[in-house]
Amino acid sequence: MPQAPAGSGPRRRTVLAAALTPLVAAGCAGEEQPRTPRPGPAAAKDALVMLIRHAEKPYAGDTGEDDEGNEHPGFLAVRGRRRAQELPALFPPARNAALPRPGAVFAAGGKAGAPARCRQTVETLATALRTPVRAEFAVGAEPALARAVLAAPMPALVCWEHQGMPRLIRALGAQDVLGLPAAWPDRYDLVWMFTRRQGVWSFRELGQHLLSGDA
Repeated sequence: MPQAPAGSGPRRRTVLAAALTPLVAAGCAGEEQPRTPRPGPAAAKDALVMLIRHAEKPYAGDTGEDDEGNEHPGFLAVRGRRRAQELPALFPPARNAALPRPGAVFAAGGKAGAPARCRQTVETLATALRTPVRAEFAVGAEPALARAVLAAPMPALVCWEHQGMPRLIRALGAQDVLGLPAAWPDRYDLVWMFTRRQGVWSFRELGQHLLSGDA
């Protein structure tokens, strides 16, 4: 019966397998093992945030109206209610809309004063857009609001109390953008647009031009 050549047979295969085992484990033999990518800094999500002040409030000696039409100084003045009624004209599906359709609408939370005026300002718009008004954040909770806004469907529209605007803008991380005024002017007819592309914010100020007397 012929003899197997020296060094062949089961013993040789066992020795070779033992020698190759560390190489296979290291990914140096056979198919290359997939490598797990190292984590890196995530790019900031693009965003478009539109800020508006609530519509006109009553001046000294005047009064506003609540949702039932009752006189109340903590709600919008007559001109403010007119502005709120006209606000949908700025957005699609209105013809000649000047601004993009909001994917989310936010207003300050509260029952009277500036929060109530913020909610009144956007209620008609939200109805036209068939989207709810998110009013779970009170004035003073701008960091939490900013996180919710940036996580919401874009573009986002925020109606806020004007003295809280700088806090909100800082919370968004847009406080150093070129051309940004230090404070909201004493006007109700403006839209501040903040656009973030590849982590960089830009700013535009636009007039609403909804009522006679708007600049």
